[in-house]
Amino acid sequence: QVQLEESGGGLVQAGGSLKLSCVASGRVFHLHYMGWYRQAPGKEREWVARITRDGMTQYADSLSGRFTISKDSTPNTMTSYLQMNSLKLEDTAAYYCVAREFGGAPETWGQGTQVIVSS
Repeated sequence: QVQLEESGGGLVQAGGSLKLSCVASGRVFHLHYMGWYRQAPGKEREWVARITRDGMTQYADSLSGRFTISKDSTPNTMTSYLQMNSLKLEDTAAYYCVAREFGGAPETWGQGTQVIVSS
């Protein structure tokens, strides 16, 4: 099992930046990838980005290069970062970290961190 703990959300003005963090602990040696989803009020959940254990990244096309996912590892943890730049009002959402182990196990979800972009 993997446990996830997110941080870094908050209130930011449009055009500003935020960096979200997600620390995975537990069976991190078996992680295939970590990633992020978001869900805005009244909207469907949206996939944002993911990064594999060996550093390959993928992004939602709608982000237009404004977000960057990265990771860092220690023997007992893996941390995923989501650097969000040029934030827009429509980026306001709850952001959820996910992690998936090799072998087809379902994704593990974090508790979410709120990002509010103000005008």
